[in-house]
Amino acid sequence: FKYFFTRKLMFVKESDAFVLFPGGFGTQDEAFELLTLIQTGKSDLHPIVLLDAPGTGYWERWLDFVSTLESQRMISPEDTHLFRHTTSIDEAIDEIRTFYGNYHSQRYVRGKLVLRVKHEPDDALIENLNTEFADILVDGRIEKSGPTKREIEDDDEVELPRVILHFNRKHLGRLRLLVDRLNQAAVSADSSG
Repeated sequence: FKYFFTRKLMFVKESDAFVLFPGGFGTQDEAFELLTLIQTGKSDLHPIVLLDAPGTGYWERWLDFVSTLESQRMISPEDTHLFRHTTSIDEAIDEIRTFYGNYHSQRYVRGKLVLRVKHEPDDALIENLNTEFADILVDGRIEKSGPTKREIEDDDEVELPRVILHFNRKHLGRLRLLVDRLNQAAVSADSSG
């Protein structure tokens, strides 16, 4: 790419997952840009893995810096749920596979967030999500749904079940935890069924 900005734009726009390795200023720039885009809702949720070689501590020291940001209230504690840190390639791969184990994609329709999933959640899970994540709702409840009228018109993944919520668009780290709960429930259902 001729321009670094174009490279970063394509990096975020065309990727479904991100694994960040130790590097210099460019790596730091990309890491913070990516986290900022997701934290502010300018980009959809994606798995982000900070992968260290065992014993190097690069990302561990970075996490110390991020802890300072959190302790000085420059970021919210929930923002650290937007990424995972590991020294294991297998764990990095597992994080990405798990993220897309049930979660498929997201979209806003008439102000509400539509999470497309591969497995429909049961009623008990929806009740638990409403209890655990009421703080991220503008109003209403988290509900199961089929495709919205707009999605049908756009032929947008109409075969998938949905979870719809009037998300406050502020607490993306908490939204990531909600997606994790949907994924965990699907894995549990698959392993018990």
